[in-house]
Amino acid sequence: MTERDRPEPEAFLAAARAEGRGKLKVFLGAAPGVGKTYEMLSDAAVRLREGADVVVGLVETHGRVETDAMVRPFTVIPRRPVDVGGRMLAEMDLDAILTRRPELVLVDELAHTNLPGSRHPKRFMDIDELLEAGLDVFTTVNIQHIESLNDLVASFTRVRVRETVPDRVLEEAEIEVVDLPPDELIARLQAGKVYVPEEASRALGHFFSRSNLTALRELALRRAAQAIDAKMLSELRAQSLAGPYAAGERILVAVSEWPSSPGLVRAAKRLADALGARWTALHVETRRSARLGEGDRKRLGDTLALASSLGGDTATIPAEGVTDGLKRFALDARITQLVIGKSRRSWWFQLRHGSVVDELVRDMGEVAIHVLPAGDDRRVATEPQASVIDPTTAADYARATAMVALATGIDVVLRPLIGLNSTDLVYLVPVMAAALLYGLRPGLLAGLVAALAYNFFFLPPVYTFTIADPQNAVTVVVLLGVAVITSQLAARVRAQGALAATSARQNAALAGFARALAAAPDESTLGQALAGESAMLFDARAVYLTRRDGALTIAAAVPPEDTLDAVARAAADWAFDRGQPAGRGSDTLPAADWLFVPVTTGGVTRAVFGLGRDDSRDPVRADQRGLLSALIDQAGLALARIHAEFEMAGIARLEERDRLRSALLASVGHDLRSPLTTVVATAADLAARYGEGDPAFAALTGEAARLQRFVTNLLDMARVEAGALQLDVQPIDLTDAVASAVHDVRPALIGHAIALDVPPDLPLIRADARLLHHCLINLLDNAGKFGAPGTPIGVAAVRTLDALTLRVIDEGPGLPPGFETSAFDRFARIEGSDRAREGAGLGLAIVKGFAEAMGFTVHAANRVDRGGAAFALTIPAALLVRVDVG
Repeated sequence: MTERDRPEPEAFLAAARAEGRGKLKVFLGAAPGVGKTYEMLSDAAVRLREGADVVVGLVETHGRVETDAMVRPFTVIPRRPVDVGGRMLAEMDLDAILTRRPELVLVDELAHTNLPGSRHPKRFMDIDELLEAGLDVFTTVNIQHIESLNDLVASFTRVRVRETVPDRVLEEAEIEVVDLPPDELIARLQAGKVYVPEEASRALGHFFSRSNLTALRELALRRAAQAIDAKMLSELRAQSLAGPYAAGERILVAVSEWPSSPGLVRAAKRLADALGARWTALHVETRRSARLGEGDRKRLGDTLALASSLGGDTATIPAEGVTDGLKRFALDARITQLVIGKSRRSWWFQLRHGSVVDELVRDMGEVAIHVLPAGDDRRVATEPQASVIDPTTAADYARATAMVALATGIDVVLRPLIGLNSTDLVYLVPVMAAALLYGLRPGLLAGLVAALAYNFFFLPPVYTFTIADPQNAVTVVVLLGVAVITSQLAARVRAQGALAATSARQNAALAGFARALAAAPDESTLGQALAGESAMLFDARAVYLTRRDGALTIAAAVPPEDTLDAVARAAADWAFDRGQPAGRGSDTLPAADWLFVPVTTGGVTRAVFGLGRDDSRDPVRADQRGLLSALIDQAGLALARIHAEFEMAGIARLEERDRLRSALLASVGHDLRSPLTTVVATAADLAARYGEGDPAFAALTGEAARLQRFVTNLLDMARVEAGALQLDVQPIDLTDAVASAVHDVRPALIGHAIALDVPPDLPLIRADARLLHHCLINLLDNAGKFGAPGTPIGVAAVRTLDALTLRVIDEGPGLPPGFETSAFDRFARIEGSDRAREGAGLGLAIVKGFAEAMGFTVHAANRVDRGGAAFALTIPAALLVRVDVG
């Protein structure tokens, strides 16, 4: 298989994630009033008539008579009352729906914000939980509520909706566009079928203009087409079929703490959807990032979370400047298109600081740059930006002044030796030292004081601030210039050093953590290492929880005495059960004091890790989320190693036990076979000589034969496990095979009538006659042991299109619940049965081993017509001999 022909792993992973998950159908409307709810109820009514179990989780009829009539045939789950500020309101009862477990749930208004106190802040999260539980869901939403289109819709409707849903919801759903021509929708609005008359008049003058409705229709159709195209591409990739594929575009959007960044993210999402390209939201961390306030950090974190929810990758890199970071990342990631915002800045600001956009356009080469107007972010920032100049203290200014005073004293002492022309050079030393050590402002002060001291003490006329010679004014300017240049260079070096130190600390922490994990012998040590390292890095409390006996327990904690309240435990349970973050800073149970993140291995959640703070801050800052993800990923890999080592040790023990058991079986079988053959022959000879009708001789002969079958089973089991079976496949008449087996096992079936239903016209089967004979004997012997005394034993063969099935049935007590799957295991016996002591539990295991060696399948079940068990051999059509009749 070539690389082109190989199905893509991402498609298989998507299919695996969808396995066992319910199906979502979204009725997408171009505008309110187009009939989304009515169409959803119509489709659900069809499913109801077909016999499906359909319930209404929540449907808003808005008092419309037609919609009320559509709801009546369905079972409606009562809403859950919620006390909000003394008012009793109603919300969808998620737990009642999960308990009811219908096939299909109708949930209106996908973008709805839930009432305070609900498990999830948004209704689409409730729907996610329903889908995870395997329930199908029908829901409705309007195009203006889609996150990536929010800005675009607001730009021409002048109405910005606050309730939005992530684009991923549409990408995972089947979409049906519900649409009306603008004139028909306006007519419905005027007739009062959408809003009351007063609201309808206002809506017609604003949102529901003909031009707006036309644009909304186009957006809805385009977005639905994108979702359908993405689903088609996924199916093509999964099946490795030829089809339209992306051309390899890679899009990068630069984000920051400014309020305009979410708009840039949405624009990048729309561009990526149009091009079918992957995209990344990048934050460049510079020296000013360390001085961001709490509000700025939260805004930056929300922007990165928005990019992630829209399906983009996120990254944060340190760099000396934004331009340098963007260029380096774009080069490493082979970016082809860049989206960046440009705020309105004064010409004086651009003269001093330059323009990031102009530098990128000049230096980015082949990268296409999309520049979006971002407005004046400074006016809408929620808090002032911290200064980029290094903070100083009064002591720094005092030290700078003292260094100048010391230089003045040195100049006074050295002036007779070096003369006036060299005196000013001495002042360069304190000016440069102050700028390097304390920053720009102390450096400027040192330069100014040095110029004044030089003028006052050394330039004629001395002891005045008058400069008689204009050439001496150059000295003052030079001293100030040296202070500015030196401080700027020093600040740059310090910024680079700080970034390098931050990166080195993180790398060292990750490296040390990796070494600790590699040496962890068990999960408890791993949890303690993760909790200790995270508590130090994030300056927070940390817990590591594992599930034991059905409940999460704290396996490691820093501090060790830490405990969790009820809300925190609910968030931890959610994170473990759903494999998604929960708690503070997440979308689920954000009221908790802790943030819990699942630790997964191979897609299975093995543990939960939590971080918490005593104050109101989020446990993890936006710029630290990447570090937390790296730690959790490393812990997951180490946990997978620990589990693999444990499983390998268990497998080794099992293999050793099986080897010893097989050796014992073979040894016992061989050691017993020779004397047992003599016993059976002697018993038969004695019975022939002294009276075959004597009960004692009959019992001796029967028990000797049963013991011989037991030893034969031991030997056969050893051969099956050793893989030493030699097949002699030939066409066999199933009727003859059954008759032969019944004849040989007849002495063990005394008191049982044999009811044969094996048609003589069945096709021949390809099998090993000896192995098939052993299978039939063991099945018949098992039926004789567990069938009620005096009841018949049935043997029936049935031919179907794709197989031939031979069933052996009895009328005994049947199989205990759950024993159907383990009946063919070695040494499996029904405990408490009066007949269980008669066998060692090998007969059915041998049947399975022999059958599978011949290509048959076996299964056990209880009879449905009466009491008793049924064991079946299924012979596939490929092993049936076709006879051509000429």
